[in-house]
Amino acid sequence: MFNIRLCFSIFLLLLNFSSFSQEQGKTKIQYSGDVWEFNKEVYADGPRILGNVVMNHDSAYLYCDSAYVNEAANTMMAYGNVRIKLSDTLNLYSDSLRYDGNTKIANAYSNVKLIDNQTILTTDTLVFNRNTQIAQYDYWGKIVNDKNILVSLHGYYYTDKKEFFFKDKVNMLTPDYTMHSDTLMYNTVTETSYFFGPSHIISKDKLDSIYCENGWYNTKRDNARFRDRARIYHESTYLTGDSMYYERKNGFGQVFRKALIVDTIQNIILMGNYGEMQRKKGFAFMTDSAVTVFVEKKDSLFMHADTVRGTFDTAQHIKDVFCFHHVKFFRHDMQGMCDSLTYLSRDSTMTMYHEPVIWSDSNQLSADSIKLTFRNGEADSLKLYSSALIISRDDTANFNQIKGRKVLAKFHQNELYKIRVLGNAQTIYFAREEDKSLIGINMAVSSEMLVFLEKNQLKSITYIGNPEAHLIPEKSVPLNERRLKDFKWEEKRRPLKKSDIFIW
Repeated sequence: MFNIRLCFSIFLLLLNFSSFSQEQGKTKIQYSGDVWEFNKEVYADGPRILGNVVMNHDSAYLYCDSAYVNEAANTMMAYGNVRIKLSDTLNLYSDSLRYDGNTKIANAYSNVKLIDNQTILTTDTLVFNRNTQIAQYDYWGKIVNDKNILVSLHGYYYTDKKEFFFKDKVNMLTPDYTMHSDTLMYNTVTETSYFFGPSHIISKDKLDSIYCENGWYNTKRDNARFRDRARIYHESTYLTGDSMYYERKNGFGQVFRKALIVDTIQNIILMGNYGEMQRKKGFAFMTDSAVTVFVEKKDSLFMHADTVRGTFDTAQHIKDVFCFHHVKFFRHDMQGMCDSLTYLSRDSTMTMYHEPVIWSDSNQLSADSIKLTFRNGEADSLKLYSSALIISRDDTANFNQIKGRKVLAKFHQNELYKIRVLGNAQTIYFAREEDKSLIGINMAVSSEMLVFLEKNQLKSITYIGNPEAHLIPEKSVPLNERRLKDFKWEEKRRPLKKSDIFIW
């Protein structure tokens, strides 16, 4: 009699199996195991299956040590060495799991591990939706992909796209750097990280670090693109702009719009709307509204050129600056222009080429080339080579002039106070009384000349070496003789404010 009842029960179960595949448009869970137990006092909704449990549902297979099946609800609770084979490459492991055959949602608990090819996700609790192919954890998960490790508080894995989406306290470790982010997406195939919030990338040697709030980083190629307040730091120098492209291994970077390279040791800034960094080759350049700023607490110098180029020393500090074409600079106590210019940081010397002009207060200085040296942020000395000419306006029509083959000048508190003219020294000077009435025009020639100024006004002139000096009445000097050779008054081109450096 007992055997007849058992056979009848088995027959009913087999009969149910045949109808599991289609019931109200939903696929029923199919299952098998070594031992089936029916005890309504323990579990009233269906059988308990023990030993070599296998579940089959819509091409997915579940294996475990034991399980409870709710036939009416089409659900299953699995315990012990649980594994779901979701596809040829995707497997889910846990200590226990609840599976709903109607929603195709699996809830895995304790020692959860999701393995997809070379990617392993471990967490304590995980929800996997077979309809959307999305796995979700809500309290700390860890991803291992090749040599990359990612940890976050919350996370989603889009298995069809092979993409992880991480949220809150995201940390990524690679052999070369660590990454901290607020929100991050990671593609396990391309090994590319995408940032959607404040993110920091720090190299293992602590020499390089990156900050951005939007962008991507490919860990295979070690290249990246960053946007939104992005910065790349290398010791005391950093690169920033609206958007950047960066190849870490090559030290190559491109910056687009509002580009800046800032050296906080040398206090030099290179800026423009397009820039490139060639760290291994030891240089960077800016173009498109390019500007170099020599930062000083009292008065910074702003210099524009078509292209500015900076070279780096071994410590990655800006060593020298080269400005090419249409150069103009401004600071409140001094302005200038030329076609090209170099700045050497070792002696803080600026050399100007091709029709250079410097304005210092009321004085205009020009020559074939000019060398200006700074000390502690202030103008210290000035050298004018070949056809050196210093001009200052006397009145609306007349100009005081000093000319020679070479001029050496000294500054005190950024004001000219001493000028020495070497070789073929010439002057045209309008001598006046204290009440500003004109005495005459002093026209002189000598081998050398020494001029002292006080508050940018002539104090004394000493002629050295066979001087010839004549004080001539104004009416006796024709207008065409009141100009020394190469005279050119450039007042209209003088930059009177920072924005004027862009006007050539």
